[in-house]
Amino acid sequence: MRIYPYLRASTNEQDANRAIGSIERFASEQGIKLSKAFIENESGATLQRPQLFQLLDTAERGDVILLEQIDRLSRLTDNDWQKLKGIIQEKGIGIVSLDLPTSWTLLKPQASDDFTRSILNAVNGMLLDMLAAVARKDYEDRRRRQAEGIHRAKSNGLYRGRTEDTAKQERVAKLLDNGLSWREIIETIGCSRGLVAKVAKQNKGRS
Repeated sequence: MRIYPYLRASTNEQDANRAIGSIERFASEQGIKLSKAFIENESGATLQRPQLFQLLDTAERGDVILLEQIDRLSRLTDNDWQKLKGIIQEKGIGIVSLDLPTSWTLLKPQASDDFTRSILNAVNGMLLDMLAAVARKDYEDRRRRQAEGIHRAKSNGLYRGRTEDTAKQERVAKLLDNGLSWREIIETIGCSRGLVAKVAKQNKGRS
């Protein structure tokens, strides 16, 4: 059994380092060895996540995806979450999350009988569904509050929109000109796939 940490990296590098630290401390406490960590730049609200699907291609039956929190895996709609869960179950990969202690049993040698394991798997499945639904609701609530705040700011003439990170866009443009793939650029700069697509479209429009 191999254990692959899966982390969501925000634009704040400190957040990713903190998450890695939490997972490494957990692994030390549990006496487990970690395999390669997969760090995602895409939002948890989309299925378009190259690092996650690279992990799923790499992992084999009986391996485990280790999360700091379940929302790092899914803020998806219910339909998309069921699709992703189906892929994970079909491959026979376990999900362990630091905020779901009942899932930690997957990290230990299976000493219990088949009936007990079936009950634990069923309980974990229900809890994962519940936490995924909570994560999606939290995401939608925050988006709604953000939209309401922007609307109020616009009404008061205070909203100027998001400032564009021109320096990062220039770096992306330069790497595109140098022939790097989108994945290489994402891994090198730590930017989102959306930003690379935006810059590539701008470059195409200027050519």
